[in-house]
Amino acid sequence: MRTPMFFDEKEEFLEALRRMVREGVPKERIRTITPFAVPEVDKVLPRPRSRVRFFALIGAATGTATGFAFTILTSLEWGIIVGGKPVVSLPPFIIIAFALTILFGSLSTFLGFLLLARLPSIRSIRARQEYGNRFVILVEEGP
Repeated sequence: MRTPMFFDEKEEFLEALRRMVREGVPKERIRTITPFAVPEVDKVLPRPRSRVRFFALIGAATGTATGFAFTILTSLEWGIIVGGKPVVSLPPFIIIAFALTILFGSLSTFLGFLLLARLPSIRSIRARQEYGNRFVILVEEGP
């Protein structure tokens, strides 16, 4: 990493950040540390879309398939005489499938968040160096 650049004022910090982007420094290599949320940074350095949504989609689809498979196979294994009605009837099975969709989707989203955020790791949560109430720009060295 290059030497950090420190700023006491928000306007100075934002101007230096915009100048770095105009000069052609790749946005992926710029890291900012601020004492409070600065929404202008997101406009200058837009974040890529999160991949957590794929974990949610896969978990929800797995939950739906598991819910229907569980109820259908259970009703086929332990047949109940239902007076001429079909043994495999989907409307009552939707409730179980919906519940498992929400359960698997939420659990896989949480696990995906932990995986992508590289948590739990105390080292990545707390910075090695504290900067106080200063705005900091760090640029990672490129290949």
